[in-house]
Amino acid sequence: MSFASLGLNADILRAIAEEGYSTPTPIQTQAIPAVLKGGDILAGAQTGTGKTAGFTLPLLQKLSANPKVVTGRRPVRALILTPTRELAAQVFESVRTYGKYLPLRSTVVFGGVSANPQMMKLRGGVDILVATPGRLLDLVQQNAVVLKEVEVLVLDEADRMLDMGFIHDIKRVLALLPKQRQNLLFSATFSNEIKDLADKLLNKPTLIEVARRNTASERIEQTVHPVDRNRKRELLTHLIKQGDWQQVLIFTRTKHGANKLTEQLSTDGISAAAIHGNKSQGARTKALDDFKKGAIRALVATDIAARGIDIDQLPHVVNYELPNVPEDYVHRIGRTGRAESEGVAVSLVCVDEDKFLRDIEKLIKRDIPKEVIEGFEPDPSIKPEPIVLGRSMTIGRNNGGGNGGSNNGGSRRPTLGAKPKPKTAGNGGKSSGGNNPSAKKPQGATRRSKPKKPVVKIG
Repeated sequence: MSFASLGLNADILRAIAEEGYSTPTPIQTQAIPAVLKGGDILAGAQTGTGKTAGFTLPLLQKLSANPKVVTGRRPVRALILTPTRELAAQVFESVRTYGKYLPLRSTVVFGGVSANPQMMKLRGGVDILVATPGRLLDLVQQNAVVLKEVEVLVLDEADRMLDMGFIHDIKRVLALLPKQRQNLLFSATFSNEIKDLADKLLNKPTLIEVARRNTASERIEQTVHPVDRNRKRELLTHLIKQGDWQQVLIFTRTKHGANKLTEQLSTDGISAAAIHGNKSQGARTKALDDFKKGAIRALVATDIAARGIDIDQLPHVVNYELPNVPEDYVHRIGRTGRAESEGVAVSLVCVDEDKFLRDIEKLIKRDIPKEVIEGFEPDPSIKPEPIVLGRSMTIGRNNGGGNGGSNNGGSRRPTLGAKPKPKTAGNGGKSSGGNNPSAKKPQGATRRSKPKKPVVKIG
């Protein structure tokens, strides 16, 4: 099947060809005709499947095929909401790339940078707006943007938006939109909260799934290397040097951990940079650009900051620390094995993380192969210790062994010890080194306060 057979016009096909693409991915084959048909869509596709083009291409086709004649400032006709700045920038780049031969205007707005240039762009009028919820609502309050004529709403990576606590912002945005519109909801995983959101938001949606729910790509070679907690850094350096890895994305649970590991890798002679919520937008952009062009070998990231990282043929992803939320494992390793490329995902797992590993394997419905690296055999006498995510947040304390599980052993999100404070798992909230309540919150990818199980009421 070709892109031409999906109903896209010559100008869009020309832009696609110039990017070197000729055959649509499975999600694109299903989503493009469905979006063009006009109904609501609920699409389940993990990262790396081409889902961004799956909604940007038909969106461009719909808007260009039905131009809106307006007097004065042209209105926003399509709104794409994303959870993070990096993902917003990536989606906007896709819109701009594939729509470069169309008479449509687009722009992106997110926090962490000055709002004035964004307001200037909006003042000139745009057809397609890509935005993070926080900055969008700020601009609405400043009367910089009106959403009364939006024809299509896209919620990209909706599962992550719920994880970050954006449900209240989403409800506020929905109240600003016309009731008659097309809704497209894309999610890498399907949780009960996503199903609830879909039930409230979508009208008889077409369901599109290109992989089994909550599963990792079959093109990704997954391996667990058991190792003692105090030898992880040594093993990581060994793997990078012995394997001559020139480009590796490494995940930590906290921002402090990302900074510390970056310094340690640099000491070991491996060029590295960190990317997380406490970094300025300029620093995050530079780190990502340096990584893409090969100026640094290792990019150390937290979960939220890594959303939107789109690197063709990224060969290696390393879980230096396993995530405490198993769905995050799927998102992490989805950075490699994208499109038709092969990828390798390595997890360095100490005894403290055994419960995390079991939860991940239960989610993806498979056992991940274990391989002990010679010279790094774990010491069987070492006992599990609680995992500290921040200054006052500990997983595994007083829960019968302290290996990261909940008290009843069955909760998907672990019981958190100590005094309750905002979540600090290095994925958008305050982490160690960032728990100061007076610290300035990053905009755009800001975590809103979130109950353990969000109640989704949309209307």
